[in-house]
Amino acid sequence: MGVRSKLGIACAAALLAAALPGAAGAAGLPKHAAPIPAATVALMAARDTTPAAPIVLRAYKQESEIEVWKRAGSGRYVLVKTFPICRWSGQLGPKTRAGDRQVPEGFYTVAPRQMNPNSAYYLSFDVGYPNAYDRAHGGTGSALMVHGTCSSAGCFAMTDRQVGEIYALAREAFAGGQAAFAFQAYPFRMTALAMARHRTDPHIGFWRQLKEGSDRFEATGREPLVSVAGGRYVFAPYPDAALEALAAARRAEEEARIATLVAQGREAVRTTYADGGQHATFAALLRQGASLGDVSRPEALALAGRDVVVIPARRHPAPTQLAAAPAAAPAAALPVIETEPSLFSRAPLAEGPTRLTLAASPEPGRPAFLAARLPAIRAVAALR
Repeated sequence: MGVRSKLGIACAAALLAAALPGAAGAAGLPKHAAPIPAATVALMAARDTTPAAPIVLRAYKQESEIEVWKRAGSGRYVLVKTFPICRWSGQLGPKTRAGDRQVPEGFYTVAPRQMNPNSAYYLSFDVGYPNAYDRAHGGTGSALMVHGTCSSAGCFAMTDRQVGEIYALAREAFAGGQAAFAFQAYPFRMTALAMARHRTDPHIGFWRQLKEGSDRFEATGREPLVSVAGGRYVFAPYPDAALEALAAARRAEEEARIATLVAQGREAVRTTYADGGQHATFAALLRQGASLGDVSRPEALALAGRDVVVIPARRHPAPTQLAAAPAAAPAAALPVIETEPSLFSRAPLAEGPTRLTLAASPEPGRPAFLAARLPAIRAVAALR
C-alpha cells in the first residue's frame, strides 16, 4: 500500500472518530473541565504560544471552518488549528431576526459568562449576538451558539469532541487572564477574489466592512480595534504607527486587486443554500454511512452552496498572483498533504482539510506580511 493510501485511510479513521458523538473527557473530570489534548498543547508550543495565551476564533460559513488563533510570544496571533464545521444553517449574509435560521456574521465578544458547561448540546458558548451593529439594524434573536451535536438553527454546530476541545482552549485563555475573546464570523474567506465574485450581492456593503476588519487582522496579527458608529463597523487606528502602516498597505493592495479582477471580467455570482451546509469531510463521512448523530435537515445539504451567475465572465482573465480561497475537497475524498514539511506549519490531519501557512520564502515581489497565507497545497486520496 502506498504512502498516500495509508495517509488517506488514517485520515478517514481519525475523522470518523472525531465525528462520533458523546466523546468523554479525561477520567474523573467533568466534560467542561477536560484538558486540552496533548497534541494540541504540543502544536501551541511549536508556534511559540501556550494554553494560557489569549485566543481569537474566526469562523467561515462557506468553507464551513472555525480557526483557532493564539497570541504568540512576539505579540502576533498565530493560527493553531482549523476545525471543520459539522452543520450551519441559513444563507450567506447577516442574521436579522429571530427564527430566520441565519448564522450571525460580524465581530463578536465572548466572556466567561457566555460559556455553558451544562448545555443540552454537550458544551456550548454564546457568540454574543446581537452586538451593537445588529441592534443598530433592528436585529432580534438570542442564544446563537457554538455547540456540539450536528444540528443547527442559527448556530455553528460541531461534533462533541470538537466543541470539547474548543471549549477547553477558551477556558484556559480565560484562566490565563483574558477577560473576553473575539469571535469573528465571516460569510467566506475575505479574499479579493471572493469579494469580486460577490460584488453584486445585496450584502456586499456589509461584507466590505467585514473585510476591512479581516484585513487588519491578517496584516498585523493583532485584533482590529472595532466599534460601531452610524450603523457601521468602524476601525480605530492602531496606536503603533508601524502596525497601522501595515494595515493601510494591506487595505490599499486588496482594493486594487479587487478592481483588477472586476476589470478583467470576472463573473459575479450569488451563492445560495437550501438551508446552510457542512464541511466536505462530514459530507463524505455521511455518504460512507458514518453516523454523525442528530444532523439537522439532511435533505437540504444536497442543495448547499450553489453559485447563481449574475454577470457572466467576459473573457478568461490573465494569470495573476492572487491567493484564492482553497477549493473544497472532492465529495468522495479526504485530503492528504504532500509537501516539504520544513517550510510549512499545519494542524493535524485528524481535523480535516488543513490550512497551510508559509513560514518562510514569501511570494517574490510582495511584502512578507502579505504572504502570511497562501492557498492550501493539497493532494487527495480516495476513501477505501
